[in-house]
Amino acid sequence: MFHHDPGQVEVHGIDTPPRRNHGASAHVPSRNNMQIERPMRLFAQRNNVLPGFGPAMGYTLFYLALVVLIPLSALLAKASGLTWHDFLEAVAAPRVIASYKITFGAALAAAGINAVFGVLVAWVLVRYPFPGRRVVDALVDLPFALPTAVAGITLASIYSANGWVGRLLEPRGIKVAFTPLGIIVAMTFIGLPFVVRTVQPVIEELDSEIEEASACLGATRWQTFRRVLLPLLAPSVLTGFALAFARAVGEYGSIIFIAGNMPMVSEITPLIIITKLEQYDYAGATAVASVMLAASFTMLLVINLLQKWSRRYAE
Repeated sequence: MFHHDPGQVEVHGIDTPPRRNHGASAHVPSRNNMQIERPMRLFAQRNNVLPGFGPAMGYTLFYLALVVLIPLSALLAKASGLTWHDFLEAVAAPRVIASYKITFGAALAAAGINAVFGVLVAWVLVRYPFPGRRVVDALVDLPFALPTAVAGITLASIYSANGWVGRLLEPRGIKVAFTPLGIIVAMTFIGLPFVVRTVQPVIEELDSEIEEASACLGATRWQTFRRVLLPLLAPSVLTGFALAFARAVGEYGSIIFIAGNMPMVSEITPLIIITKLEQYDYAGATAVASVMLAASFTMLLVINLLQKWSRRYAE
C-alpha cells in the first residue's frame, strides 16, 4: 500500500523534497514588494527639497568658482608675472621678513594663550552653574559679532598709557599699546571663541563619573586632568588652537590700531600688503599675498587632518 508523505511534493510522478529557506534566501524580496518599493523611492526623489545631485553640484561648483577660485586664480596669475628673482626680492625683503616673524610669532603666542585659558573658560561654563552664566557665554561670541575696527580702537583705548588698564601697567614697566605685546592682545581677543566653542561640546559630553572614579582610585586633581581628561580633550584643543592661529594670521582691522605699525618692530604682514597696494606695487603685494595664501592653505590642511584625527579618536 502506497503512503503519501506530506513532507514531499509529487511532480510528474517524482517525489521531491520540499523547498526550505536557508540563510539569505529567506530575505530575498518578492516581486510584489519590489513593485511597491520602487514607486516609493521615485516619490521620495520627486519630493526632495534639493533639485538632485547633478544640479546641486553644478550650483556648488559655480558658487565656489565665483567666490573663491576666480579671485585666487587672479592673485596667482598676477604673482606669476614676476620673475623668480623679483618674486624672491619682494617676499624676502628685510621689512617683509620682519613682518612674517611678528605676524606668525604673535599668532602662535596668542593661540597658545587661548589654548590654555580657552579650555578653562569652557570648563567653567559647562561644569559650574553661577549667576550670569548665560551672559558670560554670550560674551565669548562677542569677537565674532564686533567689527574688527571697533575692537582695535577699544583695545587701544583700554591699554594706552592713560587707559583703564594701561595706567595700571605703565608704572610697572609693562607697555601694551603700540608694541608687539599689543598685537598679541588683539590676536588673543579675536581667537578666544574658536577654542572655547571647539572644546565646550567635548566637555559637555564628558561624564563626571570618570573624574569621581579617578578620585576614588587615589588620583590627585592634576593626575586626573593629565591622565584622564587631557587625552580626551587634546584633539579638540589642538583643533581650536589651529583655528585661532589661522584666524590671527589673517587679522588686520583689530591690530593696526593697537600695534603702532612701526617697520621692523610692530608691522604685520597684512599691513605690508596694504602699503604696497597704496604705492601701486601690485606685483609685490600679490607676491606677499601668495605667501600668506600658501600659509593659509597649510593651516587649512592641518585643521582638516586634526579634525579627522579627532573623529577617529572619538570613535
